[in-house]
Amino acid sequence: HVQLVESGGGSVQAGGSLRLSCAVSGSTSGGRCMGWFRQAPGKERERVATIDGGATASVADSRFRISKDNAKRTLYLQMNSLKPEDTAMYYCAAATNYYCSSSAFYFDYWGQGTQVTVS
Repeated sequence: HVQLVESGGGSVQAGGSLRLSCAVSGSTSGGRCMGWFRQAPGKERERVATIDGGATASVADSRFRISKDNAKRTLYLQMNSLKPEDTAMYYCAAATNYYCSSSAFYFDYWGQGTQVTVS
């Protein structure tokens, strides 16, 4: 059973940067698709970035960068030039499969989320 724990969220001024981390336990972060999603109040959960088992990344916004360190079993999301509309709860997710899908339904495991607030 995969467990995911996010950290690194917080409050930041517009234009600032944050790096989120997701610690993976119970399994390796390698060989499977992993991703970051976010959900703002009253809105649907949306994909921010994904990275497949071979470390091919896909991001919804070029201000963000996803990466992983398989040795540390940690997934990262670097967010730059943050805007107030980036305010949301950010979730780490892991799939069983190697390749990724942009749909949240594709992912089997979820963290509890970390709040990002941009003002």
